[in-house]
Amino acid sequence: MRNLLNFLARYNHLIIFLFLEGISFYYLATRNHYHNTRVMFAVRGMTHGFEMRLNNARTYLNLRDINKSLSEENIALRNSIEKLLKGDNTPFASVYDSIFAQQYVHTSAEVIENSVNRQKNFFTINKGSRHGIVPDMSVTDDDRVAGVIVGCSENYSIVMSVLNLDFKVSARIRSNGYFGSLSWDGRNHRYAILNEIPQHVRLNVGDTIETTGYSAVFPEGLMVGTISEFNKPGSDFYRIKVELATDFKKLHYVDVIGNIRKKEQMDLQNKFQ
Repeated sequence: MRNLLNFLARYNHLIIFLFLEGISFYYLATRNHYHNTRVMFAVRGMTHGFEMRLNNARTYLNLRDINKSLSEENIALRNSIEKLLKGDNTPFASVYDSIFAQQYVHTSAEVIENSVNRQKNFFTINKGSRHGIVPDMSVTDDDRVAGVIVGCSENYSIVMSVLNLDFKVSARIRSNGYFGSLSWDGRNHRYAILNEIPQHVRLNVGDTIETTGYSAVFPEGLMVGTISEFNKPGSDFYRIKVELATDFKKLHYVDVIGNIRKKEQMDLQNKFQ
């Protein structure tokens, strides 16, 4: 009690000033129509600004759930498209109709562990064999190549990243159709190397590199990256540096793709190899 009295005695002038200011402000705001309107507008503006900031904060905190929901909706849409294609009774399709010739099933997953600074990088996703995932399924990040499944447990799967010295994928230059083998050289996580492109082929920085679909793992036309630079090392082929479309340091939600005709394709190919 003594402390309260000492505080009031010490700041009595300031307290009286604030009290009188409050009374003055009240009368000014309530007894005059113009000032009343201005005060109401100011209060509403402050309230609106506070609500906007509160909503932005809530939206930011819910981004994880929103991204997960969008990923699931995207997967459902892809599977619906595949079902529609399977229902087509047309016996033949144009050789350029790559979508008709390939049938895939999709499922979304979340990356729960990842590495980019090793020579052989892998990442882990939160779905496994009980979700229908098996080795040799491709993994993409929004239609961009990310890796391939190499091992599964009941609830988890290990993915060999593009950033792995053992990873290779058949890739082509979209503008002219020439294809080669793309692999990582173990240096920068943003770049890979495309080999086996003859030196008579005309190249341009910025040309798109995509999957060929020649393997039974990756569908045709998935984005790999763009040509960053190229040179002639003395052989008959270019050494092409490709800036990867997937940023593996930001990898979060991925799409696991399974080719339902893979066994048929592989069995036939093995008979003639």
